[in-house]
Amino acid sequence: MQQKIRREDALDYHAKGRPGKLEVIPTKEYNTQRDLSLAYSPGVAEPCLAIEANADDAYKYTAKGNLVAVISNGTAVLGLGDIGAVASKPVMEGKGLLFKIYADIDVFDIELDTRDPDEFIRTVKILEPTFGGVNLEDIKAPECFEIEERLRQELNIPVMHDDQHGTAIVSGAALLNALELVNKKIETAQFVILGAGAAAISCARQYVALGARTEHIVMFDVNGPLRTDRTDLNDITRPFATSRDIKSVAEAFVGADVFVGLSKGNIVSQDMIRTMAADAIVFAMANPTPEISYDDAMAARPDIIMATGRSDYPNQVNNVLGFPYIFRGALDVRATEINEAMKLAATYALADLAKKPVPDIVNLAYGQDNMVFGRTYILPKPVDPRLLATVAPAVARAAIESGMARSPITDWDAYEAQLARRLGHDNQISRVILTTAKTNPKRVVFADAENLKVLKAAQQVRDDGIAYPILLGEVAKIQKIIFDNNLDLGQIPIIDPRSPEQAELIQRFADIYFDKRKRKGVNATEARKLMYYRNYFGAMMVETGEADALISGLTRSYPDTIRPALQVIGKEPGVKKVAGMYILLTKRGPLFFSDTTVNFNPTAEEIVEITELTARTVERFNIKPRIGLVTYSNFGSAKGEDAEKMNRAVEILQQRHPDMIVDGEIQAHLAFNTELLEQNHPFSKLVGEGANTLIFPNLSAANIAYNLMSETAGFDAIGPILLGIRKPVYVLQLGSSEREIVNMVAIAVVEAQGKE
Repeated sequence: MQQKIRREDALDYHAKGRPGKLEVIPTKEYNTQRDLSLAYSPGVAEPCLAIEANADDAYKYTAKGNLVAVISNGTAVLGLGDIGAVASKPVMEGKGLLFKIYADIDVFDIELDTRDPDEFIRTVKILEPTFGGVNLEDIKAPECFEIEERLRQELNIPVMHDDQHGTAIVSGAALLNALELVNKKIETAQFVILGAGAAAISCARQYVALGARTEHIVMFDVNGPLRTDRTDLNDITRPFATSRDIKSVAEAFVGADVFVGLSKGNIVSQDMIRTMAADAIVFAMANPTPEISYDDAMAARPDIIMATGRSDYPNQVNNVLGFPYIFRGALDVRATEINEAMKLAATYALADLAKKPVPDIVNLAYGQDNMVFGRTYILPKPVDPRLLATVAPAVARAAIESGMARSPITDWDAYEAQLARRLGHDNQISRVILTTAKTNPKRVVFADAENLKVLKAAQQVRDDGIAYPILLGEVAKIQKIIFDNNLDLGQIPIIDPRSPEQAELIQRFADIYFDKRKRKGVNATEARKLMYYRNYFGAMMVETGEADALISGLTRSYPDTIRPALQVIGKEPGVKKVAGMYILLTKRGPLFFSDTTVNFNPTAEEIVEITELTARTVERFNIKPRIGLVTYSNFGSAKGEDAEKMNRAVEILQQRHPDMIVDGEIQAHLAFNTELLEQNHPFSKLVGEGANTLIFPNLSAANIAYNLMSETAGFDAIGPILLGIRKPVYVLQLGSSEREIVNMVAIAVVEAQGKE
């Protein structure tokens, strides 16, 4: 499903809170007068003098070594064209965001109000002392070629125009793997390339570097095929002029092994695809509309291997597979440039990674049991956590071997461990959850639909293909909120349990509920009355299969929401106590907190069950739980009810589950400070990696810890996730944000998928 983005949502995203998408965060202490004296005057003089004596010390004492400039003049913004420098700023901020989340690279975006290549180059040159690298972006051809080439020659830091080389590097990997699958040699392959702009020229150059022959390439620009008899070609396009007597695109397709599209949508017909050679390779990479749609191309020729620039079809050619990791490797060896050897290394690394077993977390994200190298999997997926530790070292090695590195790496194991720490293990869990939900959307009923945040979240999950919302509430009231706020909920069903139209359904639900509760103090009249309440009605929709999951609690207390779910749906077989768990998305990776919402003061045996429920849920995200049972004591260092309870729970857990990584009782800081833990308690199962899952002795401790970390540290949170209930019911915190509601819906959908 193509993701739908509404204008209002996009504008609100960029404007809400602090405008824009980037901010500067201090990395050193700054709370005391001494801190400030070290940070600025007089202490700052010392690193200044050190750098004056040795310019390379800038990498030691400043952020230069991890800082990239994303620079544009806005003359060729993808999908928008020549919109000017200031209008391109949101795109450049977005590129900076991708650098940060995929490779932990800091970015200053710089928009230059000039169309003069000399002025552009001069400006970037005098900025060189500030940055460790330069990413050129959205500069029109042919100026982009001159700008990049001159900056590469005149600067002593890595420079890359991603519009040119990103697509070339990634599609080059796809090409190598596709050719291998169809048992063809790149040296003999016949190419037709639609487009002769920056990306197309760079792709052709990359393919030639990989072994393709220029005489086997037919390239088209807006004036037709690049032919040797044309007089309007320049030094950039002339090397790809063909001497073949080809006059049309249709002629070029006949017998071609590879089609590469970097032009515009819907200009290639099924008949053209049919004339290609057997086992043809079709890369229709115009965005958002390919030169020919995936469905049309596959219908015309089932034997082809196809890639597009879109995420909703197999084999997406996505620049994010390349540029963050290429710059990461270049920065980490202080490369003087990004040369051809480094680009080829990235291509070969991507191609090789696609042939390796796919991690479970990636299979989970795309709803697959086991993706394997083949016609629909020729490139790694953007959520693959191995990309950073695969591509960056390959680029760094190539920089060293080709003489570009000023600070060569000698301990590669230590370097790869450093890369793993940069982003935190499995830090992409929220993206994985959302992607997984989209593979098989479910019907989610919203019990609090008379609320603007709920309606906006419902629209988003519908537009993003995460779920099929069902709204409960007064129809006229919901429709008024939709109208007043210019929402677009289309054909989303709205159900009012109190309306006469629902009388038959109310009676059916009441009969089922009465049968469940007739020996628990409920009579038939009370059963019918309860069905008018949306939490009971929504829970009964899930119980009877009218919906797959229930989201509620935004405007009601937690007990008022959870009680109907337990009475209508009930607990999983064998479960005595349900529990609530939060996921905090931290720099060190996701942390799981339990029980944060249900059990006031559980016994040791109940702590054991809460731990078991939590561990099973963490494993569902393909993460190995490392569990710390936390309190005020460390392995018997203090007495008291909570310490003894947690100690007893650990004993039971270790007896029942010898392979479970669980330990305690332990203070919370020791669960993460592995160095201190090893010094004082080297016997602990948490020595080494520390904990990623915390179990608390009571509801008060858990709730306080969760709220302190989410509010003061600013971590994104997903939850509370209700553990132990038979079907997916999720209870929102009072006042949850639209983002938190969307995350909860995604979790509910993933759970519903698992319970099918």
